[in-house]
Amino acid sequence: MAITAPTKTSDLSGFIDPVQAEYIFERGARNSVVQQLVRRVPLGPSGTRIPVITTRPQAAWVGEGERKPATAGAITPKSIEPKKIAAIMVDSAEVIRLNPAAFIERMRDGLAEAFAIGFDRAALHDEGPGGAAGDGPFSTYVGQTTKVQELGGTSQANGGIFVDLKEAMSDIVTDTDATGRRYQLTGWALDSVVEPLLWGSVDTTGRPIWTDLPVDENAPAISSAGRLLGRQSYMGEGVASANLTSVVGFGGDWTQAAWGAVGGISYRISTEAPVTINGSLVSLFENNLVAILAEAEYGFLVNDMDAFTKLTNTNNTPVTSS
Repeated sequence: MAITAPTKTSDLSGFIDPVQAEYIFERGARNSVVQQLVRRVPLGPSGTRIPVITTRPQAAWVGEGERKPATAGAITPKSIEPKKIAAIMVDSAEVIRLNPAAFIERMRDGLAEAFAIGFDRAALHDEGPGGAAGDGPFSTYVGQTTKVQELGGTSQANGGIFVDLKEAMSDIVTDTDATGRRYQLTGWALDSVVEPLLWGSVDTTGRPIWTDLPVDENAPAISSAGRLLGRQSYMGEGVASANLTSVVGFGGDWTQAAWGAVGGISYRISTEAPVTINGSLVSLFENNLVAILAEAEYGFLVNDMDAFTKLTNTNNTPVTSS
């Protein structure tokens, strides 16, 4: 056969596969912001009871030969009940076998991230699936606090965000619990939408109010740690309420909350059980499908809502300059 033109790569395009890169557009896995701030307690299948001091004993000075005063203390139990969160992912047997682009591993990480987001939304805002307010599983949640502080309401000339956050801190540390002990501000839970407000914000001596924000290759991660006004802080996507978009974070005494988990996230695989797909039960066996079930049991309790304050940015606007 006579040569009419040289062979080009375009003639063999169907046989040349593109090189697959890493997941360069994939954001880092998000950990639960609340779980990093709140202490974890052992949680059994039937729940856990935590003793809470309701009356503290008191001491008094006495003189020589004087009667020593009698005092009493009291505690009451509060319970944390485990609540289940679950998700089922269905794939064809071919996808499981070929695992293109490490799909299974990526989706497994995605399920863990979905659990973290679901936990935070429930613990902070009492939100259930899809951000529906009031559908959360826990009997108490941080957003029940009545304390609110607006971010961006103070002009930069008058102190800006630093003054706003100082007011939020004051709402906490100047208040007392039922036993007369003052609350402490132990940390902040912030949504990533707050980050533009914090950069460039300084205190009265010119020091940045937010420090230790990662600036290396880990910066795109969905959850990052830092210090805000000297307190531990965690910033992550999804801390703000899905419906009450003005709430962008919380500050407070996180020792007044506790969480637990019955084990960790468990995964089960089935090729035979029916699964509801598009509103109808579908046989996995008959359709050569594989279902991956992920589930976990979490518990969460807020002992005192007055130990927290909501941070809002009602108009989602930066600090004014006048």
